[in-house]
Amino acid sequence: MLQAITEILSSIWANSGFAAIFGNFADGGYKYLIMIAISCVLLYLAIVKKFEPLLLLPIAFGMLMANLPWGNIIHMDFFITESGHPDYGRVLLEGGLADILYMGVKLGVYPPLIFLGIGTMTDFSSLISNPKSLLLGAAAQLGIFATYAGAMGLNELGEAWGIDWLHFTPQEAGSIGIIGGADGPTAIFVTSKLAPHLLGAIAVAAYSYMALVPVIQPPIMRALTTKKERAIVMQQLRPVSKTEKILFPIIVTLLVCLILPDATPLVGMLMLGNLMKETGVVERITKTAGNELMNIITIFLGFSVGCTTNADTFLNGQTLLIICLGMIAFAFGTAGGVMFGKLMCWATGGKINPLIGSAGVSAVPMAARVSQKVGQEENPSNFLLMHAMGPNVAGVIGSAVAAGILINILG
Repeated sequence: MLQAITEILSSIWANSGFAAIFGNFADGGYKYLIMIAISCVLLYLAIVKKFEPLLLLPIAFGMLMANLPWGNIIHMDFFITESGHPDYGRVLLEGGLADILYMGVKLGVYPPLIFLGIGTMTDFSSLISNPKSLLLGAAAQLGIFATYAGAMGLNELGEAWGIDWLHFTPQEAGSIGIIGGADGPTAIFVTSKLAPHLLGAIAVAAYSYMALVPVIQPPIMRALTTKKERAIVMQQLRPVSKTEKILFPIIVTLLVCLILPDATPLVGMLMLGNLMKETGVVERITKTAGNELMNIITIFLGFSVGCTTNADTFLNGQTLLIICLGMIAFAFGTAGGVMFGKLMCWATGGKINPLIGSAGVSAVPMAARVSQKVGQEENPSNFLLMHAMGPNVAGVIGSAVAAGILINILG
């Protein structure tokens, strides 16, 4: 009897995750513990610090589940095959919950639906009343293309030093660069098309830096502007008519999508959501798109992306390099917006506060609030929020356009 119980307990232990971790600790079991620790840190940031909790929490929990040995929560070999094409037949026949949910990422379904929800909550009045803001949103995309060039430049160092993880393909470099747009759904959309094996690292980096906007941006903004520039008070924006608000999403869709068809899924759905909001004739589905649908898609997207961060693929030198390059991309994006803001300040004779250029990254509305906060530190009577919202929403459009350019060139 005792022997039977011992055998049962031995069998349970041998098939447990504890055995996989501690039984093979030196041969890779420790990696699971590191990833579990990282997921717990991300959960802490989401729950206690409230850093982008809507997506960081499901991503972190998906990471936790993906690194419980033998849990088989997701099968990445179904999606990353030797042929280069996902085996959707195996996904449907043999896949589990996370595999099915991840299909929405691979097929590019979730990010456009999130953009639909964002559109229903976005007010383009600031951009319409001050079209020059579009230039600031475009300038803030500097980080995307500068980081792409930098990542490609690392290839020469990798070859010279014989380090494999310093080598990036053009598709991988493009996926890393898009982090500079500070737009999580766009980063996921581009990466799922160009470099799906990097999805976990890029998603974690993108959403981490989005959450850290209030920490990362102010030092860059202060370093690139003078006290006098930060104190500039801008004139009140003109009122925008309902007709203008309705025509804007239609015109933007036609112009952007005819020039750059690869941007259609993101820009088109963003503008559809905004058109639904501004017309006021479909209030019921507008509320659904901005609330229930967006919340459901957010859960599916965050959890399935988190499940891709397996210890075997995540814990390597390339992942750390991606996180560093993501920081550089974000910093360059912020700097690009501020420097172009300084140029506009000079061209208008001091009528533009350069701080609003930092809001050209598409972290809405957090980046605009940072511009407001830094401006009020120099001049308590300064109210930059509505002015900063112009470049901020322009940045959303700009990051989607940049995504279309990368997919068009590299896809």
